[in-house]
Amino acid sequence: MDMSDAVIVNSSRLKSVVWNDFDRVKKGDTFMAICRHCKKKLSGSSTSGTSHLRNHLIRCKRKSNHGIAQYFSTREKKKEGSLALVTINQEQKKDELLSLVNLRYEQEQIKSEPVSIGSNSLDQRRSQFGLARMIILHNYPLAMVEHVGFKIFVRNLQPLFELVTYNKVEADCMEIYAKEKQKVYEILDKLPGKISVTADVWTASDDAAYLSLTAHYIDEDWQLKKRILNFVNVDPSHTEDMHSEVIMNCLMDWDIDRKLFSMIFDSFTSENIVDRIRDRLSQNRFLYCNGQLFDVRCAVDLLNQMGQDALEALCEVTQKIRESIRYVKSSEATHSMFNELVHEVQVDSKKCLCIDNPLKWNSTYFMLEVALEYRKVFSCLRDRELVNMKFLLSDLEWDRLTVITSFLKLFVEVTNVFTRRKYPTANIFFPEICDIHLQLIEWCKNPDEYISSLAVKMRKKFEDYWDKCSLGLAVAAMLDPRFKMKLLEYYYPQLYGNSASELIDDVFECIKSLYNEHSTVSPLASSLDQGLDWQVSGIPGSGKDSRDRLMGFDKFLHETSQSEGSNSDLDKYLEEPLFPRNTDFNILNWWKVHTPRYPILSMMARNILGIPISKVAAESTFDTGGRVLDHNWSSLPPTTVQALMCSQDWIRSELES
Repeated sequence: MDMSDAVIVNSSRLKSVVWNDFDRVKKGDTFMAICRHCKKKLSGSSTSGTSHLRNHLIRCKRKSNHGIAQYFSTREKKKEGSLALVTINQEQKKDELLSLVNLRYEQEQIKSEPVSIGSNSLDQRRSQFGLARMIILHNYPLAMVEHVGFKIFVRNLQPLFELVTYNKVEADCMEIYAKEKQKVYEILDKLPGKISVTADVWTASDDAAYLSLTAHYIDEDWQLKKRILNFVNVDPSHTEDMHSEVIMNCLMDWDIDRKLFSMIFDSFTSENIVDRIRDRLSQNRFLYCNGQLFDVRCAVDLLNQMGQDALEALCEVTQKIRESIRYVKSSEATHSMFNELVHEVQVDSKKCLCIDNPLKWNSTYFMLEVALEYRKVFSCLRDRELVNMKFLLSDLEWDRLTVITSFLKLFVEVTNVFTRRKYPTANIFFPEICDIHLQLIEWCKNPDEYISSLAVKMRKKFEDYWDKCSLGLAVAAMLDPRFKMKLLEYYYPQLYGNSASELIDDVFECIKSLYNEHSTVSPLASSLDQGLDWQVSGIPGSGKDSRDRLMGFDKFLHETSQSEGSNSDLDKYLEEPLFPRNTDFNILNWWKVHTPRYPILSMMARNILGIPISKVAAESTFDTGGRVLDHNWSSLPPTTVQALMCSQDWIRSELES
């Protein structure tokens, strides 16, 4: 454009500091803004504003970075700060979690490498850590930092950010892991109670196996918490000794072998591995009740196995149901004919027939349940169709399907109770498990050998679980103030008949033993021992040997003073009336409130109720396969995988709290 006849316009209305680097000229009726550094011409109309002029100055190659900050107006300065925060503020209603993420990162003290823009700066180091955390939090691939599209996006969003390499973002993730691990270590070290650890096996896309160890505990505020401790690569071909050694090394690395109360395994874990770990811990007298409560098996895993057994017995029937549904939906004519039969036989069901997802066994149950509601319709279809459709069920098959589907119904309902509870503490499992026990006894009496043999198979698996876990379940039920010993007195006679009273006494003896062990390590016992030590040390001429010889007397005095004095916590607790049952009962809150009244028993409750009787994640409750590592991380080195998996869990847990 020919600017020879353009006139520079000086106006008192041009108050923005941006005009210190632009000349506003008028050519005819058009206003232009000409950069004084690179002479680029931009719109100078009053309706165009000044944002485009500021953006040009930031990118102007002939303009020094010095002084750019002055072009931010007061309104822009209010928006200044974390780029992530600006984005989050714009999307706050859509994603509150990201807002929490940013808030936490804002508070972190990280060494920065600022890139100055006048009085403003881009915190390069902080931004790099923010990028690494984003990758950790959302399972993004580390290689995304080298994707062309990502580089273009970042360059357009913030030209001053120095793009990082794959190796650099991996190093940042490892640094985050080290810092977060120290925080978790300090939390576990200060816990007032014991820790229970679950062991899970994951597989990667390359068939590599990983062992995940997760700590479960009740914190000082009586909140149920969990943290992943390790996610280590294991070789399935290694011996049982080597596997148990891996677990022990992880426990000792966290210094929690002395604080361990129980471990939760799946049913496939070798008894030898469990015994080796228990023996190692028992040597140092770390375990209560001689380790009777150490080996716990996952209740949801048991239900999944029994559900799989039931579906295996229905394998042929299930396939026929799938074929029947496909036939009904194969054309509009068959679908219409089916609907006519529905009205004719007066089936009052609004549920739709649908094919199951074989990867979720509860999906198969729902398919079978709906098919049973249309049993009469399918029977009419079988009688009317001239074509021999072998996929339609016989009456015997329908009868067996009805019985076995009732098994599945119970397993699905109990699994939902275990995994959908707001407070999944150990006390909720005993009555549900006892109901399953009673049902299995009845199912084994079924006159149809096909059904009874299935029930016997499931009952054997159940009894293996019951032998290991019934004691812990009973103790947890006793610690529920709504039940106490009454729940045992209700279920055991139904399960054991005349032997019930003897078995209830055995459970109570374990409860008393467990209580006595907690009483010897309680702060009350410690304060008494300290007082006795002071009395002995105050005797003239008493030395270390004398105190050592009287240690047995100190213990005797403590025990006899308890028995001769007022009732113990346990006695008082059992003598008082049951707490009324209600749906919103929070047992942890109850024990928090009643800790001053039952100081020793509350310690025992903290340790018992913190045992995770189920270790299955809610999102994989009904999976027919095991846990699988995200494909984005499967090919990474094992040390990096552990850092990413653990850091993700710790960051998410902190945000949720």
